[in-house]
Amino acid sequence: MAHKDRALNQLSEFQKAQQKPDTLTTGAGAPVGNKNAILTVGPRGPVLLQDHVFLDEMAHFNRERIPERVVHAKGAGAFGYFEVTHDITKYSKAKIFEHVGKKTPLAIRFSTVAGEKGSADTVRDPRGFAIKYYTEEGNWDLVGNNTPIFFIRDAMLFPSFVHTQKRNPVTNLKDPDMHWDFLALRPESIHQLSFVFSDRGTPDGFRHMNGYGSHTFKLVNKDGKAVYCKFHHKTDQGIKNLPADVAAQLQVTDPDYATRDLFNAIDAGNYPSWTSYIQVMTFEEAEKFRWNPFDLTKIWPHSEFPLIPVGRIVLNRNPRNYHAEVEQLAFSPAHLVPGIEPSPDKMLQGRPVLVHRHPSSSPGQQLPPDPSQLPLQCQSEKLPAGRTSVRHRQSGRCPKLLPKQLQWTIRCLPASRVQVQSDCRCGQVQLR
Repeated sequence: MAHKDRALNQLSEFQKAQQKPDTLTTGAGAPVGNKNAILTVGPRGPVLLQDHVFLDEMAHFNRERIPERVVHAKGAGAFGYFEVTHDITKYSKAKIFEHVGKKTPLAIRFSTVAGEKGSADTVRDPRGFAIKYYTEEGNWDLVGNNTPIFFIRDAMLFPSFVHTQKRNPVTNLKDPDMHWDFLALRPESIHQLSFVFSDRGTPDGFRHMNGYGSHTFKLVNKDGKAVYCKFHHKTDQGIKNLPADVAAQLQVTDPDYATRDLFNAIDAGNYPSWTSYIQVMTFEEAEKFRWNPFDLTKIWPHSEFPLIPVGRIVLNRNPRNYHAEVEQLAFSPAHLVPGIEPSPDKMLQGRPVLVHRHPSSSPGQQLPPDPSQLPLQCQSEKLPAGRTSVRHRQSGRCPKLLPKQLQWTIRCLPASRVQVQSDCRCGQVQLR
Protein backbone atom coordinates (compact mmCIF):
# COMPACT_ATOMS: atom_id res chain seq x y z
CA MET A 1 0.00 0.00 0.00
CA ALA A 2 1.36 3.41 -0.93
CA HIS A 3 2.47 5.59 1.97
CA LYS A 4 1.67 9.28 2.19
CA ASP A 5 5.37 9.99 2.68
CA ARG A 6 6.84 9.76 -0.83
CA ALA A 7 10.31 8.94 0.48
CA LEU A 8 8.96 5.78 2.12
CA ASN A 9 7.60 4.60 -1.24
CA GLN A 10 11.04 4.50 -2.87
CA LEU A 11 11.43 0.71 -2.81
CA SER A 12 7.96 -0.01 -4.18
CA GLU A 13 8.35 2.67 -6.87
CA PHE A 14 11.71 1.21 -7.85
CA GLN A 15 10.16 -2.25 -8.15
CA LYS A 16 7.34 -0.94 -10.35
CA ALA A 17 9.81 0.84 -12.64
CA GLN A 18 11.90 -2.27 -13.33
CA GLN A 19 11.15 -3.48 -16.85
CA LYS A 20 13.30 -6.61 -16.59
CA PRO A 21 15.47 -8.29 -13.95
CA ASP A 22 18.97 -6.95 -13.55
CA THR A 23 22.05 -9.12 -13.72
CA LEU A 24 23.81 -9.63 -10.41
CA THR A 25 27.56 -9.07 -10.83
CA THR A 26 30.75 -8.69 -8.85
CA GLY A 27 32.36 -5.30 -8.51
CA ALA A 28 34.36 -6.09 -11.65
CA GLY A 29 31.23 -6.86 -13.63
CA ALA A 30 31.43 -10.68 -13.69
CA PRO A 31 28.01 -12.35 -13.40
CA VAL A 32 27.22 -14.09 -10.10
CA GLY A 33 25.45 -17.46 -10.12
CA ASN A 34 24.62 -17.74 -6.42
CA LYS A 35 24.59 -14.93 -3.87
CA ASN A 36 22.85 -16.86 -1.09
CA ALA A 37 25.61 -19.16 0.14
CA ILE A 38 29.36 -19.33 0.54
CA LEU A 39 31.38 -21.94 -1.36
CA THR A 40 32.55 -24.78 0.92
CA VAL A 41 34.00 -28.29 0.72
CA GLY A 42 30.77 -30.19 1.21
CA PRO A 43 27.77 -28.98 3.23
CA ARG A 44 29.83 -28.75 6.44
CA GLY A 45 33.30 -28.32 5.05
CA PRO A 46 35.68 -25.35 5.29
CA VAL A 47 35.35 -22.29 3.09
CA LEU A 48 37.23 -22.32 -0.19
CA LEU A 49 39.60 -19.45 -0.90
CA GLN A 50 38.59 -19.65 -4.55
CA ASP A 51 35.16 -18.20 -3.71
CA HIS A 52 35.95 -14.85 -5.31
CA VAL A 53 32.31 -13.76 -5.05
CA PHE A 54 32.47 -13.99 -1.25
CA LEU A 55 35.86 -12.26 -1.14
CA ASP A 56 34.57 -9.50 -3.40
CA GLU A 57 31.49 -9.06 -1.21
CA MET A 58 33.53 -8.81 2.00
CA ALA A 59 36.11 -6.49 0.45
CA HIS A 60 33.38 -4.06 -0.53
CA PHE A 61 31.59 -4.39 2.79
CA ASN A 62 34.74 -3.58 4.77
CA ARG A 63 35.41 -0.48 2.70
CA GLU A 64 31.97 0.87 1.88
CA ARG A 65 32.04 3.67 4.46
CA ILE A 66 34.28 6.69 4.64
CA PRO A 67 34.76 8.56 7.94
CA GLU A 68 32.18 11.26 8.41
CA ARG A 69 33.07 14.89 7.85
CA VAL A 70 34.60 16.64 10.83
CA VAL A 71 31.95 19.35 10.43
CA HIS A 72 28.75 19.27 8.35
CA ALA A 73 28.53 15.50 8.84
CA LYS A 74 24.71 15.31 8.67
CA GLY A 75 23.47 16.49 5.32
CA ALA A 76 21.18 16.12 2.33
CA GLY A 77 21.77 16.89 -1.32
CA ALA A 78 19.96 17.56 -4.57
CA PHE A 79 20.76 18.53 -8.15
CA GLY A 80 19.53 21.11 -10.59
CA TYR A 81 20.69 24.16 -12.48
CA PHE A 82 21.61 27.82 -12.25
CA GLU A 83 20.08 30.14 -14.86
CA VAL A 84 21.36 33.64 -15.55
CA THR A 85 18.55 36.21 -15.43
CA HIS A 86 20.57 39.46 -15.36
CA ASP A 87 23.76 40.53 -17.09
CA ILE A 88 26.77 40.99 -14.78
CA THR A 89 29.50 40.60 -17.40
CA LYS A 90 30.72 44.11 -16.57
CA TYR A 91 31.85 42.64 -13.25
CA SER A 92 32.99 39.11 -14.13
CA LYS A 93 34.31 37.29 -17.19
CA ALA A 94 33.28 33.89 -15.76
CA LYS A 95 31.53 31.96 -18.52
CA ILE A 96 28.81 30.85 -16.12
CA PHE A 97 27.53 34.47 -16.35
CA GLU A 98 28.26 35.09 -20.04
CA HIS A 99 24.69 35.68 -21.23
CA VAL A 100 21.14 35.90 -19.92
CA GLY A 101 19.35 32.56 -20.16
CA LYS A 102 22.47 30.43 -19.82
CA LYS A 103 21.97 27.35 -17.63
CA THR A 104 24.70 25.60 -15.67
CA PRO A 105 24.16 22.29 -13.86
CA LEU A 106 24.87 22.24 -10.14
CA ALA A 107 24.69 20.20 -6.97
CA ILE A 108 23.86 21.54 -3.50
CA ARG A 109 24.58 19.90 -0.17
CA PHE A 110 22.65 21.20 2.83
CA SER A 111 23.74 20.27 6.33
CA THR A 112 23.88 21.05 9.99
CA VAL A 113 27.33 22.04 11.21
CA ALA A 114 28.28 20.65 14.61
CA GLY A 115 26.28 17.43 14.79
CA GLU A 116 27.40 13.94 13.96
CA LYS A 117 25.97 11.97 11.06
CA GLY A 118 23.18 10.50 13.18
CA SER A 119 22.15 13.82 14.71
CA ALA A 120 18.84 15.57 14.12
CA ASP A 121 18.07 18.01 11.31
CA THR A 122 16.26 20.49 13.56
CA VAL A 123 18.93 21.30 16.16
CA ARG A 124 19.79 24.94 16.79
CA ASP A 125 22.81 25.39 14.57
CA PRO A 126 23.91 27.15 11.40
CA ARG A 127 23.15 25.23 8.21
CA GLY A 128 25.63 24.47 5.48
CA PHE A 129 24.69 25.64 1.98
CA ALA A 130 27.45 24.33 -0.31
CA ILE A 131 27.03 24.67 -4.09
CA LYS A 132 29.07 22.98 -6.81
CA TYR A 133 28.58 24.61 -10.20
CA TYR A 134 29.65 22.36 -13.10
CA THR A 135 30.89 25.09 -15.44
CA GLU A 136 32.65 24.68 -18.76
CA GLU A 137 35.75 26.24 -17.19
CA GLY A 138 35.88 23.79 -14.29
CA ASN A 139 34.03 23.23 -11.05
CA TRP A 140 33.22 26.30 -8.99
CA ASP A 141 32.54 25.52 -5.34
CA LEU A 142 30.69 28.18 -3.35
CA VAL A 143 30.97 26.65 0.12
CA GLY A 144 28.67 28.75 2.28
CA ASN A 145 26.08 28.67 5.06
CA ASN A 146 22.60 29.97 5.71
CA THR A 147 24.20 32.87 7.59
CA PRO A 148 26.05 35.80 5.99
CA ILE A 149 28.58 35.87 8.85
CA PHE A 150 30.56 33.44 11.03
CA PHE A 151 31.76 33.05 14.62
CA ILE A 152 35.43 33.87 13.94
CA ARG A 153 37.45 35.84 11.39
CA ASP A 154 40.85 34.13 11.69
CA ALA A 155 41.32 30.62 10.28
CA MET A 156 43.94 29.83 12.93
CA LEU A 157 41.09 29.58 15.45
CA PHE A 158 38.96 27.23 13.37
CA PRO A 159 40.26 23.87 14.70
CA SER A 160 39.86 25.02 18.29
CA PHE A 161 36.39 26.36 17.57
CA VAL A 162 35.30 23.06 16.01
CA HIS A 163 36.70 21.10 18.95
CA THR A 164 34.45 23.07 21.28
CA GLN A 165 31.43 21.86 19.28
CA LYS A 166 32.43 18.22 19.61
CA ARG A 167 32.59 15.77 22.50
CA ASN A 168 34.80 16.17 25.55
CA PRO A 169 37.75 13.79 24.97
CA VAL A 170 37.54 12.55 28.58
CA THR A 171 33.79 12.18 29.14
CA ASN A 172 32.82 11.62 25.48
CA LEU A 173 29.90 13.99 26.11
CA LYS A 174 28.97 17.34 24.62
CA ASP A 175 30.43 19.95 26.96
CA PRO A 176 28.73 23.38 27.12
CA ASP A 177 31.64 24.71 29.19
CA MET A 178 34.02 24.16 26.26
CA HIS A 179 31.60 25.82 23.88
CA TRP A 180 30.86 28.94 25.91
CA ASP A 181 34.37 29.35 27.28
CA PHE A 182 35.67 29.73 23.73
CA LEU A 183 32.90 32.07 22.57
CA ALA A 184 33.09 34.25 25.69
CA LEU A 185 36.71 34.97 24.82
CA ARG A 186 35.88 35.84 21.19
CA PRO A 187 33.58 38.91 21.23
CA GLU A 188 33.47 38.93 17.42
CA SER A 189 31.22 35.85 17.68
CA ILE A 190 28.28 37.89 19.05
CA HIS A 191 26.92 38.68 15.58
CA GLN A 192 26.68 35.02 14.58
CA LEU A 193 25.40 34.01 18.01
CA SER A 194 22.59 36.54 17.68
CA PHE A 195 21.65 34.94 14.36
CA VAL A 196 21.80 31.34 15.62
CA PHE A 197 19.78 32.08 18.76
CA SER A 198 17.10 33.89 16.80
CA ASP A 199 14.30 32.02 15.02
CA ARG A 200 16.62 31.51 12.04
CA GLY A 201 18.69 29.10 14.14
CA THR A 202 15.98 26.49 13.58
CA PRO A 203 14.86 26.81 9.94
CA ASP A 204 11.83 24.85 8.76
CA GLY A 205 13.78 22.48 6.56
CA PHE A 206 16.35 23.36 3.94
CA ARG A 207 13.89 24.82 1.41
CA HIS A 208 12.85 27.77 3.58
CA MET A 209 16.24 29.31 4.32
CA ASN A 210 18.61 31.60 2.45
CA GLY A 211 22.13 30.73 1.42
CA TYR A 212 25.22 32.93 1.48
CA GLY A 213 28.75 32.69 0.15
CA SER A 214 29.55 34.61 3.37
CA HIS A 215 33.12 35.44 2.36
CA THR A 216 34.22 38.40 0.29
CA PHE A 217 35.33 37.37 -3.20
CA LYS A 218 36.89 39.25 -6.11
CA LEU A 219 35.25 39.44 -9.53
CA VAL A 220 37.38 40.21 -12.60
CA ASN A 221 35.93 41.21 -15.98
CA LYS A 222 37.36 40.62 -19.47
CA ASP A 223 39.28 43.90 -19.30
CA GLY A 224 41.01 42.92 -16.08
CA LYS A 225 39.04 45.35 -13.93
CA ALA A 226 38.24 43.89 -10.52
CA VAL A 227 35.70 44.53 -7.77
CA TYR A 228 34.97 42.81 -4.48
CA CYS A 229 31.68 40.97 -4.07
CA LYS A 230 29.49 38.87 -1.80
CA PHE A 231 27.06 36.17 -2.98
CA HIS A 232 23.49 35.82 -1.69
CA HIS A 233 20.77 33.25 -2.46
CA LYS A 234 17.28 34.23 -1.30
CA THR A 235 14.75 31.43 -0.98
CA ASP A 236 11.74 31.76 -3.28
CA GLN A 237 9.71 29.64 -0.86
CA GLY A 238 9.91 32.35 1.79
CA ILE A 239 11.70 32.24 5.12
CA LYS A 240 10.04 29.82 7.53
CA ASN A 241 11.40 28.82 10.92
CA LEU A 242 10.43 26.30 13.57
CA PRO A 243 9.45 27.39 17.07
CA ALA A 244 11.95 26.10 19.62
CA ASP A 245 9.51 23.59 21.13
CA VAL A 246 8.54 22.19 17.72
CA ALA A 247 12.19 21.89 16.67
CA ALA A 248 12.97 20.04 19.92
CA GLN A 249 10.01 17.70 19.45
CA LEU A 250 11.06 16.87 15.88
CA GLN A 251 14.51 15.89 17.13
CA VAL A 252 12.74 12.95 18.77
CA THR A 253 9.85 12.17 16.43
CA ASP A 254 11.51 12.82 13.05
CA PRO A 255 15.26 13.52 13.26
CA ASP A 256 15.48 13.45 9.44
CA TYR A 257 12.76 16.08 9.05
CA ALA A 258 14.63 18.44 6.70
CA THR A 259 16.07 15.61 4.60
CA ARG A 260 12.61 14.10 4.18
CA ASP A 261 11.03 17.46 3.34
CA LEU A 262 13.57 18.17 0.60
CA PHE A 263 13.30 14.70 -0.95
CA ASN A 264 9.52 14.65 -0.92
CA ALA A 265 9.18 18.15 -2.38
CA ILE A 266 11.44 17.36 -5.35
CA ASP A 267 9.89 13.92 -5.85
CA ALA A 268 6.45 15.56 -6.03
CA GLY A 269 7.65 18.08 -8.63
CA ASN A 270 7.58 20.97 -6.17
CA TYR A 271 11.07 22.11 -7.10
CA PRO A 272 12.66 24.50 -4.59
CA SER A 273 14.40 27.57 -5.97
CA TRP A 274 16.51 30.51 -4.85
CA THR A 275 17.18 33.89 -6.46
CA SER A 276 20.89 34.72 -6.59
CA TYR A 277 22.30 38.19 -5.98
CA ILE A 278 25.67 39.84 -5.56
CA GLN A 279 26.85 42.86 -3.63
CA VAL A 280 29.65 44.83 -5.24
CA MET A 281 32.30 47.03 -3.61
CA THR A 282 35.04 48.80 -5.55
CA PHE A 283 38.65 48.78 -4.40
CA GLU A 284 38.39 52.48 -3.61
CA GLU A 285 35.30 51.91 -1.46
CA ALA A 286 37.05 49.06 0.34
CA GLU A 287 40.02 51.28 1.19
CA LYS A 288 37.77 53.93 2.73
CA PHE A 289 35.17 51.69 4.36
CA ARG A 290 34.69 52.21 8.09
CA TRP A 291 35.39 48.57 9.01
CA ASN A 292 37.34 45.78 7.42
CA PRO A 293 35.24 44.62 4.43
CA PHE A 294 37.01 41.25 4.52
CA ASP A 295 35.92 40.50 8.11
CA LEU A 296 33.71 37.39 8.03
CA THR A 297 31.98 38.38 11.27
CA LYS A 298 30.47 41.48 9.63
CA ILE A 299 28.12 42.20 6.73
CA TRP A 300 28.04 44.89 4.07
CA PRO A 301 25.01 47.14 4.63
CA HIS A 302 22.44 46.68 1.88
CA SER A 303 21.64 50.39 1.99
CA GLU A 304 25.18 51.17 0.82
CA PHE A 305 25.84 48.08 -1.31
CA PRO A 306 22.46 46.99 -2.67
CA LEU A 307 21.70 43.49 -3.88
CA ILE A 308 22.19 43.07 -7.64
CA PRO A 309 20.12 40.22 -9.15
CA VAL A 310 22.10 37.62 -11.08
CA GLY A 311 20.11 34.44 -11.61
CA ARG A 312 18.02 31.64 -10.24
CA ILE A 313 18.85 28.27 -8.72
CA VAL A 314 16.39 25.39 -9.19
CA LEU A 315 16.71 21.91 -7.66
CA ASN A 316 14.84 19.35 -9.76
CA ARG A 317 16.49 15.97 -9.10
CA ASN A 318 17.00 13.86 -6.01
CA PRO A 319 20.14 11.75 -5.66
CA ARG A 320 19.91 8.32 -7.26
CA ASN A 321 22.47 6.99 -4.82
CA TYR A 322 23.10 9.02 -1.67
CA HIS A 323 26.54 7.61 -0.87
CA ALA A 324 27.91 8.02 -4.38
CA GLU A 325 26.30 11.36 -5.19
CA VAL A 326 26.15 13.22 -1.87
CA GLU A 327 28.38 11.58 0.73
CA GLN A 328 31.32 11.61 -1.68
CA LEU A 329 30.58 15.12 -2.91
CA ALA A 330 33.69 17.02 -1.82
CA PHE A 331 33.91 20.82 -1.76
CA SER A 332 36.78 23.26 -1.48
CA PRO A 333 36.69 27.09 -1.49
CA ALA A 334 39.85 26.86 -3.60
CA HIS A 335 37.82 25.54 -6.54
CA LEU A 336 37.31 28.78 -8.45
CA VAL A 337 37.03 29.62 -12.13
CA PRO A 338 38.45 32.51 -14.19
CA GLY A 339 36.63 35.70 -13.30
CA ILE A 340 36.07 34.68 -9.66
CA GLU A 341 39.04 35.01 -7.33
CA PRO A 342 39.76 35.10 -3.59
CA SER A 343 39.97 38.35 -1.65
CA PRO A 344 42.21 39.14 1.35
CA ASP A 345 39.54 37.52 3.58
CA LYS A 346 41.68 35.55 6.07
CA MET A 347 39.04 32.88 6.59
CA LEU A 348 38.59 32.38 2.86
CA GLN A 349 42.32 32.02 2.34
CA GLY A 350 42.64 29.61 5.27
CA ARG A 351 39.68 27.35 4.53
CA PRO A 352 41.12 25.50 1.49
CA VAL A 353 43.73 23.96 3.80
CA LEU A 354 40.97 22.84 6.17
CA VAL A 355 38.74 21.12 3.61
CA HIS A 356 41.02 20.42 0.63
CA ARG A 357 40.76 17.09 -1.20
CA HIS A 358 38.25 15.08 0.77
CA PRO A 359 35.01 15.69 2.62
CA SER A 360 36.19 14.33 5.95
CA SER A 361 39.11 16.80 6.10
CA SER A 362 41.38 14.11 7.50
CA PRO A 363 44.67 12.78 6.31
CA GLY A 364 44.23 11.48 2.87
CA GLN A 365 42.77 7.99 2.52
CA GLN A 366 39.03 8.65 2.54
CA LEU A 367 38.64 9.45 -1.13
CA PRO A 368 40.88 8.36 -4.00
CA PRO A 369 44.30 10.02 -4.44
CA ASP A 370 42.74 12.30 -7.05
CA PRO A 371 39.18 12.92 -5.85
CA SER A 372 38.57 15.15 -8.85
CA GLN A 373 38.20 11.88 -10.78
CA LEU A 374 35.06 10.93 -8.87
CA PRO A 375 32.03 11.21 -11.16
CA LEU A 376 30.54 14.05 -9.13
CA GLN A 377 33.79 15.98 -9.21
CA CYS A 378 34.19 15.74 -12.99
CA GLN A 379 32.78 18.83 -14.59
CA SER A 380 33.12 17.25 -18.02
CA GLU A 381 30.11 15.10 -17.13
CA LYS A 382 28.12 18.37 -16.82
CA LEU A 383 25.38 16.85 -14.67
CA PRO A 384 26.68 14.73 -11.77
CA ALA A 385 26.40 11.25 -13.17
CA GLY A 386 26.66 9.23 -9.98
CA ARG A 387 26.39 5.97 -11.90
CA THR A 388 29.52 4.53 -10.45
CA SER A 389 31.32 5.07 -7.21
CA VAL A 390 34.81 4.24 -6.09
CA ARG A 391 33.49 2.76 -2.86
CA HIS A 392 29.92 1.87 -3.72
CA ARG A 393 29.27 -0.50 -6.59
CA GLN A 394 25.49 -0.27 -6.56
CA SER A 395 24.16 2.69 -8.42
CA GLY A 396 21.11 4.26 -9.94
CA ARG A 397 18.06 3.80 -7.73
CA CYS A 398 18.87 0.17 -6.94
CA PRO A 399 18.41 -0.54 -3.21
CA LYS A 400 21.31 -2.25 -1.47
CA LEU A 401 19.11 -4.85 0.15
CA LEU A 402 17.91 -6.36 -3.13
CA PRO A 403 19.97 -9.11 -4.81
CA LYS A 404 20.40 -7.12 -7.97
CA GLN A 405 22.51 -4.22 -9.06
CA LEU A 406 23.05 -2.00 -12.06
CA GLN A 407 26.48 -1.77 -13.54
CA TRP A 408 27.74 1.09 -15.65
CA THR A 409 31.21 2.40 -16.19
CA ILE A 410 31.91 6.12 -16.26
CA ARG A 411 35.42 7.04 -17.15
CA CYS A 412 37.12 10.40 -16.88
CA LEU A 413 40.07 11.21 -19.08
CA PRO A 414 43.27 12.21 -17.25
CA ALA A 415 42.91 15.55 -15.50
CA SER A 416 45.19 18.50 -16.00
CA ARG A 417 45.84 21.19 -13.43
CA VAL A 418 44.98 24.47 -15.11
CA GLN A 419 44.97 26.93 -12.29
CA VAL A 420 46.91 27.65 -9.11
CA GLN A 421 43.69 27.37 -7.08
CA SER A 422 43.63 23.54 -7.39
CA ASP A 423 41.12 23.65 -10.23
CA CYS A 424 41.25 20.36 -12.16
CA ARG A 425 39.45 19.65 -15.40
CA CYS A 426 38.47 16.26 -16.70
CA GLY A 427 38.52 15.26 -20.31
CA GLN A 428 40.01 18.45 -21.71
CA VAL A 429 43.45 19.99 -21.47
CA GLN A 430 43.68 23.73 -21.66
CA LEU A 431 46.78 25.61 -20.63
CA ARG A 432 46.59 29.20 -19.46
